[in-house]
Amino acid sequence: MSDDLKDRLGKVRLLILDIDGVMTDGRIIYGDHGDELKFYDVQDGFGIAMLRRAGIPTVVISAKKSRVNQRRAKELQIAKVYQNVRDKLKPFEKVVQKMKLKHEEVCFIGDDLMDLPILSRVGFAVAVANAVEDVKEAVHYVTLKKGGRGAVREVVDLILKTQHKWAEITERYFQ
Repeated sequence: MSDDLKDRLGKVRLLILDIDGVMTDGRIIYGDHGDELKFYDVQDGFGIAMLRRAGIPTVVISAKKSRVNQRRAKELQIAKVYQNVRDKLKPFEKVVQKMKLKHEEVCFIGDDLMDLPILSRVGFAVAVANAVEDVKEAVHYVTLKKGGRGAVREVVDLILKTQHKWAEITERYFQ
């Protein structure tokens, strides 16, 4: 890992995620009765919980509004959820200002063109492996795993290990 990447990871105080294509694999299944189904990865969820225990909150900003997304965010105790957002910069700036953070203290994980404005501003910009090429070219790190398939957990593990919080957060599992 390069010194620049370590430096960027070491400054992260907030994780912001897109949902569809990042927390999920991007597929949306509609049932006959209006049900909406999505696939989330449990390891991603556990990673978000570990990050929260390390004192780093998570926020989600999504262009799509979905009860399923709201439910998953509640289960994971995500600090704030913004849905049905066309201009993702507005809630991004609101959160950064409210939490009294600098842009360089934020990690954002995205996958598509709507994410580029935030990705160009944060200290640690991440694209999932299945992101569109323009997004992959604009970030500091591209995950090995795909969205909805462990990409969030991959980034969480990098943050916790680089910030030397991994042992403290995981020690109860190794006893």
